[in-house]
Amino acid sequence: METATVRRRDAEEGRASAGELTLERRADGKLWALRGDAERVVWVRRCFPWSEPGRFVSLRDEDDNELALVGDPAELDRASRRVLEEAMAAAGFVFEVTRVMAIEEEVEIRHWRVETRQGTRSFQTRLDAWPRLLPQGGLLVRDVAGDLYHVSDPGALDQHSRALLSAFVD
Repeated sequence: METATVRRRDAEEGRASAGELTLERRADGKLWALRGDAERVVWVRRCFPWSEPGRFVSLRDEDDNELALVGDPAELDRASRRVLEEAMAAAGFVFEVTRVMAIEEEVEIRHWRVETRQGTRSFQTRLDAWPRLLPQGGLLVRDVAGDLYHVSDPGALDQHSRALLSAFVD
């Protein structure tokens, strides 16, 4: 079991407050948050902005209530950061697309096969779920499982990838 301590900072004084949060990856494989006598299973959700996927991580309980918000994992001690980073990696989150190999449509489902910085991935989206144009440029695609796929610069992709994506971009 690996334990990490996250100290909440008092905004005005810059010091640790009495509400101390401890994170543990237990033998059951789940991420547990402990605060005082309370223990809860939590999961991680990345928050906006998508341009900084490693910041603003919400720790949520089984009822989807936020237990804590970690603004920047770099501010955590080493053990805390490692536990949080492993939980974020396990959750999938944002994959950076480097190449689109195929997009095929079926009844109410679109099948994607892409290369990402994290490796080759296949995923599905609903036919009515279109890639979203981001204000700072690029595209964001959410699959049926909730994972996110980011295309930072569609124009920089190879010709085949651009041709496949052209149906989704003006």
